[in-house]
Amino acid sequence: MVKKWDLILAGGGLANGLIALRLLQRQPGLKILMLEGGSQPGGNHTWSFHQHDLTPEQHEWIAPLVAHRWAGYDVQFPQFSRTLDGGYLTVTSERFAAIVSALPGLHLQTNAEISALTPEQVTLAGGEVHTARAVLDGRGYQPSPHLQAGFQSFLGQEWQLARPHGLTRPILMDATVDQLEGYRFVYTLPLTEDRVLIEDTHYIDSAALDPDAARSRIADYAASKGMALKALLREEQGNLPITLAGAPQAFWLERKGQPCSGMRAGLFHPTTGYSLPLAVALADRLAAQPLPDPAALSALIRQFALRQWQRQRFFRLLNRMLFLAGPPARRWQVMQRFYRLDDGLIARFYAGHPTLTDMARILTGKPPVPVGEALRAVLKHTPRLRAY
Repeated sequence: MVKKWDLILAGGGLANGLIALRLLQRQPGLKILMLEGGSQPGGNHTWSFHQHDLTPEQHEWIAPLVAHRWAGYDVQFPQFSRTLDGGYLTVTSERFAAIVSALPGLHLQTNAEISALTPEQVTLAGGEVHTARAVLDGRGYQPSPHLQAGFQSFLGQEWQLARPHGLTRPILMDATVDQLEGYRFVYTLPLTEDRVLIEDTHYIDSAALDPDAARSRIADYAASKGMALKALLREEQGNLPITLAGAPQAFWLERKGQPCSGMRAGLFHPTTGYSLPLAVALADRLAAQPLPDPAALSALIRQFALRQWQRQRFFRLLNRMLFLAGPPARRWQVMQRFYRLDDGLIARFYAGHPTLTDMARILTGKPPVPVGEALRAVLKHTPRLRAY
């Protein structure tokens, strides 16, 4: 049996969920099918972002998704600690699933295993076929020979504590911990006065984090901070790509005209791997006009993504310094120096919009890694990928 829709969203992750939300806010007459391979949209994730990552209008329309917000955050390094003002917000998969599942006009099909996909048709493993004016593939990051990346690999655990933890704001980076094979920090979100999310996070050359070792490190860290772990509520694990270099035109030729969204379209912050701000921006872009045919939709998203790639060139340069310059155990020095800079610069950096003055300020002064190593890291991909 063939079923016809205006739009099929292959995958119910962050990007496609935001697209569904925004499209149905702006164009409520659309008939949208979301095919999610898991038991609920959003899976098992936590997405966080800074207040200045989004415009006031964008904050307004995603507000229902926000489960937690704080007025600032802390960072801690071996030689320096700091509290930064400015909002920090979190979307939980639980809240995300509740909002997306209830969207009027969205037909959600979970545990839907996709066996074949084209720009206008999706076939499920059981033989069920759905067609649409367009199919948008948002099934997560897909490695590509045209994208060179390191990874921010993490394992996070949400714990119910036996007593209050005493934190009033998140600790985005505690890099006072042992660095091990690369830049490592612990990320802590105080969700309630006695419930906390703790993530053991590593910037490493390949996505290979030992989960048992990470669990042990989280337990040791909690004990060192006086947190009495009582009950493990949930656990999440991820590998966020950190872009070093690439060939964007070849990346999009590899897509063969298939419209893509989110991580599958390469739309993420190149230094943090976070994808929410660009997913919000793409959702706004798609909802601002009538839904195009697959070729026009693919071209629109490709143009959007290539524009972001050009804007992110400076970040890729910094990433090569972080991953490729100096010994891995000393990579924390790059981030420690960064967090000594002006708070406005830091906000613009995370929003993906540093000014030319910001870029100059980040690169000047006493280098956090040896100059020779930094130059070799910056130029490592240049002969072959000079434009990227």
